[in-house]
Amino acid sequence: MLALSAEGILPKVDYAIFADTGWEPKAVYSHLDRLEREIAKPAGIPILRVSSGNIRKDALDPHHRFASMPLYILNQDGKAGMTRRQCTGEYKIKPIKKKVRELLGYPYPARIPREVFVEQWVGISTDEFHRAKDADVKYMRNRHPLIDMGWSRSDCVRYLSSLGLADTPKSSCLGCPFHGNAQWRLIRDTSPSEWEDVVTFDAAIRKGNARANATGNRLLGEAFLHRSRVPLGEAPIDHVTAAEWVALQQEIGTDADASQLEEGVPDGCSPWACRGETDAVQDDFGLAS
Repeated sequence: MLALSAEGILPKVDYAIFADTGWEPKAVYSHLDRLEREIAKPAGIPILRVSSGNIRKDALDPHHRFASMPLYILNQDGKAGMTRRQCTGEYKIKPIKKKVRELLGYPYPARIPREVFVEQWVGISTDEFHRAKDADVKYMRNRHPLIDMGWSRSDCVRYLSSLGLADTPKSSCLGCPFHGNAQWRLIRDTSPSEWEDVVTFDAAIRKGNARANATGNRLLGEAFLHRSRVPLGEAPIDHVTAAEWVALQQEIGTDADASQLEEGVPDGCSPWACRGETDAVQDDFGLAS
């Protein structure tokens, strides 16, 4: 959408907003820098980077209130579970809304007049039309230009390729539990330092986040980043095991596709729809006009 706007195919937007969780892959930050340098700045479109903090540091800080990640849990009785996903609201939705209020001139807790609003573009393609949602606040009105243009994911890939952007990386936390095996392998095989980082983090959250442990709310079971519920460094990321396949069907339903173990949970950690269209309302990269 940024490139389409910069080229004049879509109207020029006033701002692009990137919600930074503080723990994106290095490739994402490098790509964002390139977009800003080669596309946004020449078109006069500011990219605003907003943040509520560093999700990795916060999870390991006993003095910091932490919005939980969707970790895979192995309970003491051997049953599988999963913690609530609160991180999207804290690290993506909250900072975007805060910035939008500032841009409108009504920072929280000021009341925004009904006639004052921002039109927010969300990059959902026709393949994912079910993720197209209205905003949950009156001062933001969502529009989905790719759906309006009838563009599928393949159309987007072809367009990006024509601009030399075929290597656009997926934006998500480095240690997101919704990664599929393919994403875990990519980190392991292409970035040893980042792989060491996520393996270390996986071990550090085995008993839950540091704040919960410090306040006496220690996890009774064990927490893991990988669905197999074994330490990430030992997880079967090179193939799909029978146990993983059974667990996936139990967690998502009998219609679950084994490819999800490779590619990750449908919609990943997107605020728009996550694990069966839950409670989310914003994307981590928005365009405003």
